[in-house]
Amino acid sequence: MSGHGFHVHGPHDHELEHAQQGGHSDHGSGGMINQIAMFTAIIATVGAMFSYMGGATQANAGLYKNNAAIKKTEASNQWNYFQAKSTKQSLAELARDLAPKEDEKAKYQGKVDRYEKEKGDIKVVAEKLEAEATEWDHHSDEQMHQHHRWAQATTALQVAIALAAIALLTKKKWLEYGMFVVGGLGTAIGIAAMLHI
Repeated sequence: MSGHGFHVHGPHDHELEHAQQGGHSDHGSGGMINQIAMFTAIIATVGAMFSYMGGATQANAGLYKNNAAIKKTEASNQWNYFQAKSTKQSLAELARDLAPKEDEKAKYQGKVDRYEKEKGDIKVVAEKLEAEATEWDHHSDEQMHQHHRWAQATTALQVAIALAAIALLTKKKWLEYGMFVVGGLGTAIGIAAMLHI
C-alpha cells in the first residue's frame, strides 16, 4: 500500500476479504481446514478418554493378578497344612498298629479319625482358595484383553491425528478421507473395548 490514494492489494488481502465474506481460500481448502480442525479436536478428546480407560484396565489387570497370587499362596499354605495333618495321621496309624494294648489302639484310632476330619475341612478351604485364585486370574485376563483394545483404539486415533496434520500441510483430499477412515476404525475399536468384545 502506499499513500496518495493509490492502493495495491497483496495476495493475502484478497484471501482475507474473501474469508471475511464467507468464502474459502485456495478454492475450498478453508472448508477442509475447518473440517480437519474439528475432527482433530474431537478425535483428540475421544483418544484421551480411550487412553485413560486403557491405563485403568491395565492397572485393574495388575491388581487382579496380585489378588490371584495372594489366593494361590493362601491355598498353598492350606495344602501344606493338609500335608502336615496327613503326616500326623500316618504316624498315629503306625502307633495304633504297633500299640500292644487295645485301649492304646483306640486312643490312636481317635487321633487318626480326628486328623482325617481336619484334613477334610482343610481340603475344602484349600479348594475354595484355588477357585478364587482362578477367578481372579480370569478377571485379570479379561482386563488385559480390554486394555489391548483400548490401546489399539488409542493408536488408531493417534494415526488419524497424524494423517490430519499431513492432510493440512499437503491439502490432499485422499489423506483427509484416510484420516476419517482411520479415525472411524479407532472409534469402532474403542466401542468394542467398551462392550468387552
